[in-house]
Amino acid sequence: MRVSKLGEFGLIARIAKMVGEPGDDVVVGIGDDVAVLRTGGGDKYHLATCDIQVEGIHFIRDKISPYQLGRKAVAINLSDIASMGGVPKQLLVSLVLPEDTSVSYVDAMYEGIKAETDCCGVNIVGGNIARSPSGLIVDIFLLGEVEPEHLLLRSGAKVGDRVLVTGYVGDSAAGLAYLLAPETRCKKARAQRVLEAHLTPTPRLKEGRTIAKSGMATAMIDISDGTLGDLGHICERSGVGARVWVERLPISEVAREIAEAMEKDPLKWALGGGEDYELLFTVPSEKAEKLAALVHEETGTPVSVIGEIVPAKEGIQVVRESGESFSLEHEGWDHFR
Repeated sequence: MRVSKLGEFGLIARIAKMVGEPGDDVVVGIGDDVAVLRTGGGDKYHLATCDIQVEGIHFIRDKISPYQLGRKAVAINLSDIASMGGVPKQLLVSLVLPEDTSVSYVDAMYEGIKAETDCCGVNIVGGNIARSPSGLIVDIFLLGEVEPEHLLLRSGAKVGDRVLVTGYVGDSAAGLAYLLAPETRCKKARAQRVLEAHLTPTPRLKEGRTIAKSGMATAMIDISDGTLGDLGHICERSGVGARVWVERLPISEVAREIAEAMEKDPLKWALGGGEDYELLFTVPSEKAEKLAALVHEETGTPVSVIGEIVPAKEGIQVVRESGESFSLEHEGWDHFR
């Protein structure tokens, strides 16, 4: 059997089974955004995550500057720490470079890496460099920390909770679509918003801390695989289902404008586009609006209530608020499918 048949998440489950149960110093191992570790007897948990950017899969080299690539490679890892309510601390960078890569390209990429780490006080402490026979690869390993009482996992969602999301969903997919078809009828200055969402996403670190420290949220994840794909991860780990109210999805005017110009459905971008790096989280219904208002007040980022958690037997549904079923094919990102 090939990995293309098993799929990314099937492969992860297979690997998790092979490596077995972790030791006592591991609070959370394979199966969440970040590994959570007990070390040194301190009063905080250590967080560890890694994510990679592969040329031809995650980026097209002539569509992204080296500075932007450096920033994005760091930002997507910061987003994982944000999704746990944590604080990022140290970072290591592994580069796999074609031998004809210019030194100025590497310099510019590190300027982007440094700009993104300086924004949140992260120290670059090491890494590795190797030669690539073909494309360029940037692999980031990031360490952070979180207080045990503020740790948020994928596994805490309860039936009756509301589903909330920060910012807008679908902007990154709209940005990618525009990047690949710049002749699209939309002024570049106006499209800049979605281009930035795709090329230099903003990790929601302040929002993640506010949500975690509020004590109101029950589960959280960042949106890398698409709104429905990542909601599915919460549902799987929490043993629940979910209902998404399609009218409440926060889709920006620019994304809608680009979708209309391309004769695309912006809902497909919002539900399955991926790489938005917004935070998707669950909150008891009576606290949902209060927490949404708190996050907006403290960070300036809008928060939308987009659905509710239901029993597992109901699965994941996309519906209108009236209860009418909404028919739409959707899939989250899977590297092997």
